[in-house]
Amino acid sequence: MQRTFTRVLLVVFGLIELPVGLWPLISPEGFYRDFPGFRTGWVAMDGPFNEHLIQDFGGLNLALSAILIGAAVIGTTAVARLAALATFCFGLPHFLYHLGHVSHFEPVDQVLIIVTTALGAVLPIVLALIPSKRATPATP
Repeated sequence: MQRTFTRVLLVVFGLIELPVGLWPLISPEGFYRDFPGFRTGWVAMDGPFNEHLIQDFGGLNLALSAILIGAAVIGTTAVARLAALATFCFGLPHFLYHLGHVSHFEPVDQVLIIVTTALGAVLPIVLALIPSKRATPATP
């Protein structure tokens, strides 16, 4: 079984992915133009609008949200590790791409992009390495 800390991390990580998944599906052009919503449009500065790519990105993040929150609900360590692996498989290439493609952003945006995408690669590793909760022996 999972530790409470693991479940909390899974839910928090899943809730972070939820709006990043819904926004591009509801408003692909708005996501392209305005993401992350509190700084200049990070996506728009990286190339021309592609609705298919934006909606695929939204669907992927929505799927990650579902698997992360679902893993917390199911409660087994194996499912939590599988959710972490799936998230890492997206997070690492996403981080590596942005690591080499931030020079056209303002310095504060460069830091924010690198830190937030690094978290997407590091947090799944942390989740996968949290040991499972020891089963308490049944008392006769």
